[in-house]
Amino acid sequence: MNTSAKAIIALLSILAIASCSRKKDKFLNRNFHAMGSYYNILYNGNLALEEGKLELQQDYKDHYWDILPIERMKISENISMGNLGDDNTEASEGEGSKFQRAEEKAAKAIQKHNMLIDGQEHNPQMDEAFILLGKSRYFEQRFIPALEAFNYVLRKHNNSNKLFSAMVWREKTNMRLGYNELALKNLKTLLYHEDAELEKQDYADAAAAMAQAYLNLEQQDSAIFPLDTAIAYTKSKDELGRYLFIKAQIQERLGRIDSAHKTFDKIIALNRKIPRTYLINAHLEKIKTIDSLNGDKQAQLALLTELADNRENRPFLDRIYYQIANFYHRNDSINQAIVFYNKSLREESIDTFLVSRDYLNLGNIYFDDAQYKTAGAYYDSTLTYLFQNSREYRAIKKKRENLDDVILYETIAVKNDSILQLVNMPAAEKEAYFKNYADSLKSAAITAAKNSFKQPQNTSGNFFGKQQSIAGGPNAGNNYYFYNTMQVANGIRTFNKTWGNIAPEDNWRFDPKKERKKNNTEDLSEKALITQIENDPQYNPQNFIDQLPTEQSLIDSLSTERNFAYYQLGIIYKEKFKEYGLASDKLEKLLKNSPEERLILPSKYNLYKIYEATGNTTKANYWKQNIIDNHPETRYAKILKNPKAFEGDKDSPEAIYTMVYRKFEAQQYQAVLDDCNMYIDRFTGTDIIPKFELLKAICSGRFLGLESFKKGLNYVALNYPQSEEGKHAEHLVKTLIPELEKQTYITPQKDYNNYKLIYNFDKNKLEEATALQENINTALKELGYANGFKTSIDNFSPTKVFVVIHGLQSSLGAQGLAEQLSKPNKKQKWEAITQPSFPIAANNYKTLLTKKNLDDYLEFLNKL
Repeated sequence: MNTSAKAIIALLSILAIASCSRKKDKFLNRNFHAMGSYYNILYNGNLALEEGKLELQQDYKDHYWDILPIERMKISENISMGNLGDDNTEASEGEGSKFQRAEEKAAKAIQKHNMLIDGQEHNPQMDEAFILLGKSRYFEQRFIPALEAFNYVLRKHNNSNKLFSAMVWREKTNMRLGYNELALKNLKTLLYHEDAELEKQDYADAAAAMAQAYLNLEQQDSAIFPLDTAIAYTKSKDELGRYLFIKAQIQERLGRIDSAHKTFDKIIALNRKIPRTYLINAHLEKIKTIDSLNGDKQAQLALLTELADNRENRPFLDRIYYQIANFYHRNDSINQAIVFYNKSLREESIDTFLVSRDYLNLGNIYFDDAQYKTAGAYYDSTLTYLFQNSREYRAIKKKRENLDDVILYETIAVKNDSILQLVNMPAAEKEAYFKNYADSLKSAAITAAKNSFKQPQNTSGNFFGKQQSIAGGPNAGNNYYFYNTMQVANGIRTFNKTWGNIAPEDNWRFDPKKERKKNNTEDLSEKALITQIENDPQYNPQNFIDQLPTEQSLIDSLSTERNFAYYQLGIIYKEKFKEYGLASDKLEKLLKNSPEERLILPSKYNLYKIYEATGNTTKANYWKQNIIDNHPETRYAKILKNPKAFEGDKDSPEAIYTMVYRKFEAQQYQAVLDDCNMYIDRFTGTDIIPKFELLKAICSGRFLGLESFKKGLNYVALNYPQSEEGKHAEHLVKTLIPELEKQTYITPQKDYNNYKLIYNFDKNKLEEATALQENINTALKELGYANGFKTSIDNFSPTKVFVVIHGLQSSLGAQGLAEQLSKPNKKQKWEAITQPSFPIAANNYKTLLTKKNLDDYLEFLNKL
């Protein structure tokens, strides 16, 4: 190498070393660091950011039931104001790996190539680095650090050509932090400033962000103008399709159906230029608007059918079938609606809300058809796809709970009716019935066995190596192995072919002494299997006949249970659902089945009330006269003859209720519960029943505790929802019960001055408790405390009563009184009271009466 070459190399090396300095504002330094940051670090960082955004968009599932967000980005449930600046959030650890790489690249560019000299940045690429840093943090859902990065660009890079982009991203971040009004104000300033010179895409991004701010503030009408701006300036066809779809959704929500229809047409015209999901959903939403525009229903159905038949639309069949089902549902073609709701469900949709709509609509169809058991099953499925804290979840759950009794009694009625019908068949008819039934089972098993031998034994004939479908075959609707006769038969055949006929004994496979004879051919195995089925005793008709009940007592109990189920169904259909047709049908069937005496008269009276309510005067008069003629001495007959004569009668339900309520006030809780049960049975079918049920629930709470109270209130709320008592019970369940469940024993404040002294007795020692109360009253009188203290006997539970001294001002005072009562002077006339006692604050006494946990309180007292 000659001298000149060496000199050039040396000079270049000196220049390179000199240009590495970040503290000198020289041409070489600026361009060296700009080139190094842009063509290496920032390039790779931006690639990682775009890859992360693409993954984010692919993973995001749009919820087309609401207005779509401008930006596809799933916000983590763990993101809150408390961890918005945390570098270790779940979002950054999970789906943000690409964004972490982008952030690392941005940070590396800033650390190695920034040229901040005297407070001014001289590397023209640092604005790009900080914007990349802010974007990566934004997508990692670390919004406060992202805001800091964008603000840094706005403060330090006043001459940057990326200034407006940083402003837009800052406002997008502000919106994520909930500052929508601030973002809107700044975006207006940015967009409508006279000197603003934005690139088209920046202008589109700013307008789209403004539209989102309006949507966040629920000002949908105001969002349309900025959306139009974004639609006009965006360069992305993906964004164009999305913005148009959002605009159409807003127009639809605002009732501008014509405008929405035109916007959907614009989306459809773009066809393959936009993602297919926008195209298909635009078609579906447009078809929905045809009804609103009084369009041709046949054309609507034809469009839906065309969408379903297009092979390219297979990923969207769940939604297409749902819209077809809705079309039939709206036009009262219920059977077709059921078919397509089920087809939508079979598509295994990832849209859980769509699945919940399928189940809910099916449930409503069966509910409207009074098939409450089937409706209940669909409502159960609906609830599994809804958020438990949502208002809709609670509404459907309540509706489902109202069906519990219907489902219970319908099941009992159907089952017992079937059994009794078979029991009452003549012997010859019974044998013929079960022979046909057994033969059908045997025929199905033989057919399944033969078909199993026709199935290929390996997947070589299956082009893709997948299991062949058995849809439409025997037991196709049941996946459980032992419920599928074809699979069972095929399993038996394969086992016999491999291992032979062996006895069901332990260690059969490895015991060399066991001889096994294998079938030599498939044909022999098939014949053996069919012979085995032919001789199987489970297909003998007598096997089924022997399972029928024969004891008269058991048959009578089935009949009694069935009749009570009919009665309950009649009352439930009448009171809860106003299904008078179903109610009258159940009650009239009941009267034909020789019911118990106690059910006859209430059933007739309820039939009279049903036909009176429906305006069927002929049948109402028939049942009225039937009661008067056949039950002349009963209260029902007397009321029907002269309703006014029983106003204020001492034997009226109202008078009896008042008498029972007075017992409740006197703490005769067991008597009240017994009376309530008796009179609920006696006055079945009258309007007084909800009052007795509510009194029974309250009395149970006082006597048996909180759980019994809660159960009783729920029963009243669910069974008498239209009555004042039912509404009051529902209110107590929502307000009082949660408060009572939270109650715990507390240490009273020093100035608390309401205490009681308790003497505890078993219920079978009530006489001793009464004698103790009298002795205490004597003692209090002699001690001069008669005016300050009072005593009572409180029924604590079915097994315990308390003798209570009220009016004490402290726990120590209560203990002092107990000691004073246990050691009388010779001049005093009361007997020494050695019975154990304990003090309790009045507020804790309320908790004790509610929770009925005496042992827990005594343990709490010992710790004080």
